[in-house]
Amino acid sequence: MSANKNSVIGGFARAAAFVLCLGVVLLVDTLSGDSLTRRLGIEPRVIHGLDGMLFAPLLHGDLGHYLSNAMPMIVLLGLLFANSNYKPWRSLGIVWLLGGLGTWVIGRPGSTHIGASIVIFGLVAFLIVASLFLRSWRSAVVSAVVLFFYGGIFLGVLPPLLNSSLQEKISWEGHLSGAVAGVIAAWRIRRG
Repeated sequence: MSANKNSVIGGFARAAAFVLCLGVVLLVDTLSGDSLTRRLGIEPRVIHGLDGMLFAPLLHGDLGHYLSNAMPMIVLLGLLFANSNYKPWRSLGIVWLLGGLGTWVIGRPGSTHIGASIVIFGLVAFLIVASLFLRSWRSAVVSAVVLFFYGGIFLGVLPPLLNSSLQEKISWEGHLSGAVAGVIAAWRIRRG
């Protein structure tokens, strides 16, 4: 088996293991009466809400929320870790932390933001923009595939136009912050 094939398989194996861990966190949170979500989500502009920068992407409101994030996380993290030129750990750290910080800064007061969608939006933006800086055929192909399959999610960075209760529960602030963090992470890989 070639090193390239090993890195792809290894990238997707890491991604699947991470998503499985998210499922375990959801189970623990559910069994504890959502105590993790209440304590560790991002609470905008509240000092103790800064913990959410680290923990919010690990938390999900329910099984449906988890499942809606599971496949994109496996695909996007798998693509990230399959290419060492993406500097995957550093790039993921930038997306994770800056996406959380941005959500903390611009989030609606009195709200709690949770879910891996901050990271998902960041990874989509990162994988699309990174090809501009890496200028390789491999990153260009990944960029095109990600844009085709996930480009439509960028509508989720806009504030809801209709004021339905479902849309109020969706963190467009987290989506926007994650996407901006993804662009910043992509810009950082060009610097070595």
